[in-house]
Amino acid sequence: MNIIQQLEAEQLQKLTQNKKIDDFDAGDTVRVNVRILEGNTERVQAFEGVVIAKKNAGLNSSFTVRKLSHGEGVERIFPTYSPRLDSVERVRRGVVRRAKLYFLRGRTGKSARIREKMDFAGKEAANS
Repeated sequence: MNIIQQLEAEQLQKLTQNKKIDDFDAGDTVRVNVRILEGNTERVQAFEGVVIAKKNAGLNSSFTVRKLSHGEGVERIFPTYSPRLDSVERVRRGVVRRAKLYFLRGRTGKSARIREKMDFAGKEAANS
């Protein structure tokens, strides 16, 4: 491991030690809690939507979340290891066949929906 990779690994460990980031992929619905400064006060704001893109590039990793707000599409790009990011929790898994879901930008309503991936192993255990 060269020195740059070693420094990046140390930074990643330092940036992720107090954060709760669930495992998610494109097509999943996530709730991103972001710390926002307003004057001297700090609060946590949730942004919930579908992950349409994920970029894995070490410290420069980011993901794009899209939601419809009052009929208008809103997209937000979050750096994965940002100090402003409080937590990322997966709300539901989506069934998609693409890595980037940019085609959702031109769609609204029912055509913009993504099917949910059902976990049948959990249901069998509950019925037994």
